[in-house]
Amino acid sequence: MKKKLQQLATWLTIENQAFPDTVVTGISIDTRTISKGDLFIPFRGEAVNGHRFVEQAFEKGAAASLWMKDEPNPPENLPLIFVDDPEQALQKMAECYRNEHKATFIGITGSNGKTSSKDILAGTLSPYFKVQKTIGNFNNQLGLPITILQLDEDTEISVLEMGMSGFGEIEFLTKLARPHYVIITNIGEAHMQDLGSREGIAKAKFEIVKGLNEEGLLFFDGDEPLLQSLVARTPNLKTQSFGFTRSQDLVASNIVATAQGSSFHVEGAINGDFFISVLGEHQVKNTLNAMLVSRALGLTDDQIREALKQVVLTDMRMQLISVGELLFINDAYNAAPTSMHAAIQFIEQTTIRKEKWLVLGDMLELGNDEQSMHEEVAAYIDNQKISYVCLYGPRMKWLYEKLQTKFDAAHLVYSEQDYDPIINKIKLNATSESIILVKGSRGMQLEKIIQSNELA
Repeated sequence: MKKKLQQLATWLTIENQAFPDTVVTGISIDTRTISKGDLFIPFRGEAVNGHRFVEQAFEKGAAASLWMKDEPNPPENLPLIFVDDPEQALQKMAECYRNEHKATFIGITGSNGKTSSKDILAGTLSPYFKVQKTIGNFNNQLGLPITILQLDEDTEISVLEMGMSGFGEIEFLTKLARPHYVIITNIGEAHMQDLGSREGIAKAKFEIVKGLNEEGLLFFDGDEPLLQSLVARTPNLKTQSFGFTRSQDLVASNIVATAQGSSFHVEGAINGDFFISVLGEHQVKNTLNAMLVSRALGLTDDQIREALKQVVLTDMRMQLISVGELLFINDAYNAAPTSMHAAIQFIEQTTIRKEKWLVLGDMLELGNDEQSMHEEVAAYIDNQKISYVCLYGPRMKWLYEKLQTKFDAAHLVYSEQDYDPIINKIKLNATSESIILVKGSRGMQLEKIIQSNELA
């Protein structure tokens, strides 16, 4: 984005703007990461008042800043835009910039796989288009507007991740972004405490179609009955489905995992053999939605095939990490029962190494059913295929108690709040024949186990 301050003021219906010719080339809400030319957005919260940092933002290169009208003592002789509410101003500017931007916008939501799908799709398209995607977890009512305002004016494809914790949030984001294509990766159990049921989660995710362009397409997990039902009840919605069952528009089969990634065969809208340097059947499914969007944008099968070979995911998504002779799969970015099951299924089936380890941490935000959902993980764990299980966090005690009938004390470790017992078990027992899955919710920070100096 490259706009004069007067243009931003016009978007916000502000007259008599001072310093109208000041040029803004980006957006920032944090002085620690501000870039030269940014417009600084100060928020006023209970603990921190961002207005205290406005002058510091200018010292670090900000071109201009918003300022709340009721905030006293604005600095003099600096390019300020006075607004009633910085958040609403940010969203309004994003809406206006989106309305004039010529890019193709793609929105992605789902319980699991949003970030992986974003990375795979952007990686597949990048050799052929100028693509910008959501950075990190900037996927909410603040992050998505910032992502839009950070788009270069010549960007051809914008891939926008859309997250939520309650009803109405995806609807707000999709109506702001007005995507040409939308993807629903799956329906899991994350945010069950806020939405009450998987049906509620599906309904909240399906809000993404409310902002979809009239000629746009929804790509969805056709193996999910809840999404099938919502699609069937939505007239005039253009869709393509992906999955592992024959009734889908794009079907994957013959999935084979190696130390380099996953090979698979597809039939339907696209046909042939493909490879992606990512592990897990669930990641193959995330690849299917990227393939369908890429085809809709005009790429050939060969172009898609070559691009997929180069795709790289954000860290901590089924990421292979070698520590000396040990081999870890770092899938510690997030966890819910659906993704936990998928990761365990992968480790049980893989032939990369013979001795299989599970290092599992609490699954958060599951609501009233969190105990039963942790206990049910025991049914996924086959003690004929898994050699060691290490559990971390207060909620994993429920799983630990269930697994005591499957594993003896030498092969089952539980620690409520100390990584050391797990690190020591790995140090003493894991070998060059071991592959160790590390998975838990972000708040458990299980990557610290992999990063331990004791294992280096």
